[in-house]
Amino acid sequence: MTNSPFDPATTVIEDIAGDYTLDVAHTRLGFSARHAMVTTVRGAFTEFEGTARVDTANPANSKVELTIKADSIDTGVADRDAHLRSADFFEIESHPEITFTSTNVERDGDDWTITGDLTITGTTKPISIEFESTGSARDPFGNLRIGFEGSTTLSRKEWGLTWNAALETGGFLVSDKIKLEFDISAIQK
Repeated sequence: MTNSPFDPATTVIEDIAGDYTLDVAHTRLGFSARHAMVTTVRGAFTEFEGTARVDTANPANSKVELTIKADSIDTGVADRDAHLRSADFFEIESHPEITFTSTNVERDGDDWTITGDLTITGTTKPISIEFESTGSARDPFGNLRIGFEGSTTLSRKEWGLTWNAALETGGFLVSDKIKLEFDISAIQK
């Protein structure tokens, strides 16, 4: 019996080296945070673009670039999304984009570590994201597709996202730690 809720991954391409573009329709750039320290709130950004150069022989020559429209944040609650777009958080009037540019890529089998500069509200800090390859395939339209899933946790305060409210019983309304979640589908150019 398998623990996976999905069908097995398709991995038919031996060498996925090449240049790729994110397939926005099949990619999720998500996040989760604790609310009132009792529940997890999840959301995603719905407008973004990204490219990758994958060098399987020399992973350090690989490159990833991502640009996210900050105002595309979607948690499923319009009032919360409006607050997140405000000066209390993403300040989208002054900082309409969130960007990531890789500075190093490492590979260990199907596992990849991408380190790079994440810029939010004008503050740039390095982060590392662990990714697992989820397969490769040629789709019915002839496109070579590759998939990856990854995540990392960061302290939002390091990017100047410090707004919060104290709770009567102790603690704060919004967690400092934010989990970033990536479900990536990319198409070879």
